[in-house]
This record gives sequence, C-alpha cells and structure tokens, in this order.
Amino acid sequence: LNYKVPAAIADTHAAFIEPLGCSIHAVQRAQIELDHVVAIAGAGPLGLGMVAAARRKNPRLLISLDLSDKRLQIAKQCGADLVINPDTTDVIKEVRGLTDGYGCDVYIEATGHPAAVEQGLHMVCKLGTFVEFSVMREPVTVDWTIIGDSKELDVRGAHLSPHCYPIAIDMLDKGLLPMSQIITHQLPLEQFQQGIDLVASGAESIKVVLVP
Repeated sequence: LNYKVPAAIADTHAAFIEPLGCSIHAVQRAQIELDHVVAIAGAGPLGLGMVAAARRKNPRLLISLDLSDKRLQIAKQCGADLVINPDTTDVIKEVRGLTDGYGCDVYIEATGHPAAVEQGLHMVCKLGTFVEFSVMREPVTVDWTIIGDSKELDVRGAHLSPHCYPIAIDMLDKGLLPMSQIITHQLPLEQFQQGIDLVASGAESIKVVLVP
C-alpha cells in the first residue's frame, strides 16, 4: 500500500508516521471508553504517540508515566491530563487513590522494562485491560494469579500498525503532536552511529532522524 504524505508535513516529521501508527494500533487494542482512566507507561516516541492517540478517545483521565520529567512535560503537550514519575511517587498508590482504590481501567506498557509489567498488573483494576506493546530484552516473570483469579484481566498484545498510516498522517497534518520537541536530533546519514548511540543511551534524545 502506498500513502501520499501532504506537502505540509515536513520530511523529518513524516519519518514519525511508522512509530505513530504503531502507537495508534496499541491504543485501538485497548478499546478505551469515555469513562475510563488510562495509564500509559513510557513517554518515549511510542508512548508519546500513544498519549496523543488516546487523547482522541477522550477518556475520563489520561495518565502518562515515565522516569524523565522532561519527557513527561512533552506528554502533557500530547494530551496527558496527569503525569507521574515513578522515581519520586508511588504510582500504584497514586493511581488507586485517584480511582477510589480500584485502579486504572486500561494500562498500556511501552517501556520495555520488566518492572513496568508488574507495575501495570498491580495498577489496573479488576476486569481491566492490559496492553503489552514493548519488545522485552529478557523474559519477564509475573504472578499469573493476578491475571486470572485476582482480577480477571483482559491481556492484549499490540504489534506494528495495521491500517493505521492514514490516521497517523492525519494527526501529523493537523499538528496534534509537538513534533519539534519529539524529534530532538537531526543528523546527516554518515553520523548514523552517533544517532544509534543517542537512542541507546536515551539520556538526551527522544526521536533521532537521519537526513540523507
């Protein structure tokens, strides 16, 4: 399938269509409703796209979780109602407190860290929905009793971006994401290794674009 990118979308922004499509698909898998409290773990390129996509679903409360306060501020610009840093706040206690002890209705995991998986299982409410998007570097062990006997959760995987490119293009065309802040680095193609190193460290970059 070929999609035409409007001329108004900069080439560097158009490079974000693929990851944004993946984010949109993860949000679609969550089946968010208007009265839901939604927590999205991770505010990297994919997590920020998920926040922007979830904002279009207009849930009752949209929460972004990340260890970087800088990324959390960008999550606010993407549409998060509330941002929480697990380094400084007991996020499970906080989210339960915001929901009369029940927990969030939807939890989307986009960090790639095993701790975020366990965090989500404890944070999500009974009969809630857990969407796993990340590719894990190592096997993750959790108490499956939480999924079944304790909470009766819907656990859903999300992968790639089927049928989501037109939506991603439309979101970028409408300026629904702060792309100037999400794309933190633009490097010439010959500096690809520097770009890879920036992404690997994650300390300075969000989205790195190589310009041929």
